[in-house]
Amino acid sequence: MRKPIIAGNWKLNNTSKEAIELVTLLKRNLSDVSKVDIVVCPVFTVLMDVNDVLANTNIGLGAQNLYWEDNGAFTGEISAPMIKDTGAQYVIIGHSERRQFFGETNETVNKKIKAALKHGLIPIVCVGEVLAERESGKTFDVIKEQCQGCFQGFSEEEMKGMVVAYEPVWAIGTGKTATPQQAQEVHKFIRDLLAKMYTREIADVIRIQYGGSVKADNIKDLMSQADIDGALVGGASLKSDSFVKIVKFYE
Repeated sequence: MRKPIIAGNWKLNNTSKEAIELVTLLKRNLSDVSKVDIVVCPVFTVLMDVNDVLANTNIGLGAQNLYWEDNGAFTGEISAPMIKDTGAQYVIIGHSERRQFFGETNETVNKKIKAALKHGLIPIVCVGEVLAERESGKTFDVIKEQCQGCFQGFSEEEMKGMVVAYEPVWAIGTGKTATPQQAQEVHKFIRDLLAKMYTREIADVIRIQYGGSVKADNIKDLMSQADIDGALVGGASLKSDSFVKIVKFYE
């Protein structure tokens, strides 16, 4: 049985003071949760401050990106060892906004996954189609290409430790959400594809999240689907009340 994982991607939000206030509330209001893995992913500058609040709690800490080299002349980048040094355990890789605005490719995603695994970070790897691809019937072709490019060359043990996040890009920050049936269809496709790339046993243990305008009022229907194992939450993770309701979808 796959344990659900709910991760909050704060994106470019929250100063240190705001971040500390938010995670202090989350720590208090989610302390009784054991059925779900919980992760928050703040900006780099507040990772250590957030870790100070969340250390030894049931809430994990993740970064939003990383570079594939450990160090060197790469101005403005941050490496896996640096992220690890903040106390973080997870890192989001290949988010659609990184692809759209910063030139992320399947090849760079693959290199970043390798760097994360090398240093014991758990990758949350994002895949998903844009609206034009959905409307032209190319969703599965796009997802297949992304998965094959991103997950190439890993051992079965390495694959077991990853989290996949399916994000229909047309549903991110738009208020549109894939129906539970649409999301399930793609999640099942991803799991079946991973079974072909590796084994059915491996595919059955990999957790696949849904991301795209996830809210308290749609999380339960999404989580009722057989292959949806959690959510990568954007805007709704910036408020304690809404994120708590999403994490406690089972109540």
